[in-house]
Amino acid sequence: MALFHRALNPPLADWSGRRAWIVGASSGIGRATASALHGLGAQVIVSARDGAALRDFVHGHPGSLALPLDVTNAQAVRDAAVAARRIAAGPLDLVLYCAGHYRPLRATDFELAEAQRHLDVNYGGVLHLLDAVLPMLLAAGHGHLSLVGSVAGYRGLPMSLAYGPTKAALHNLAENLYLDLHAHGLGVSIINPGFVQTPLTAQNSFKMPALITADEAARHMLRGWAKGRFEMNFPRRFTRWLRLLRCLPDAWYFSAVRRATGA
Repeated sequence: MALFHRALNPPLADWSGRRAWIVGASSGIGRATASALHGLGAQVIVSARDGAALRDFVHGHPGSLALPLDVTNAQAVRDAAVAARRIAAGPLDLVLYCAGHYRPLRATDFELAEAQRHLDVNYGGVLHLLDAVLPMLLAAGHGHLSLVGSVAGYRGLPMSLAYGPTKAALHNLAENLYLDLHAHGLGVSIINPGFVQTPLTAQNSFKMPALITADEAARHMLRGWAKGRFEMNFPRRFTRWLRLLRCLPDAWYFSAVRRATGA
């Protein structure tokens, strides 16, 4: 049993003096995590499109720095990575991708532009970030790359036609990154939250089971990094059942989802 609980990454527990770049920090999980890291003594660099929200964060977190950017613009991400490395004046200890786009969508009301927007932000933005930071992380032989996915990526769910596939892709990407980068001294993790109170989930018209706050999500993530975990999913009272559903035969799974959601 110990094999399944051993640290897969170098543990990140003491954040004093560490350097963290959070992409997607204007609200929700990204902002809450940036705030928590700042409170633990990390030098925090925050990025997002919303420059006003970033300035507000910096105002409330002395010593933090803002780098506004649009993750769908590859050159903007490259420029921001260079600036983050210069500002940090040393190797980045954590690069967290938390930028995300979500709008409920079903096949009966398919919108190509909306599906493409999900792909551009939720997955394409990560590729832009990898292009920008992998060379510097590999050169340093140090650092941790963390991607925020979702339990919606485990299997298909109603209203998740555009969102779920992008999060499934992130989980697979993280596994490949871990296999390629672990031997180079780099940490990789994938974070798969359940329902978290954010501006994105505020769009949902249905009751969200086991809903937690963004601050609670940040605490789960900090515990996961401290234990060197590869995957973090929370809250476990909800996500353990979704993990089990992945093992069901297709017919059983589709039937269970229809009964639970009325889809």
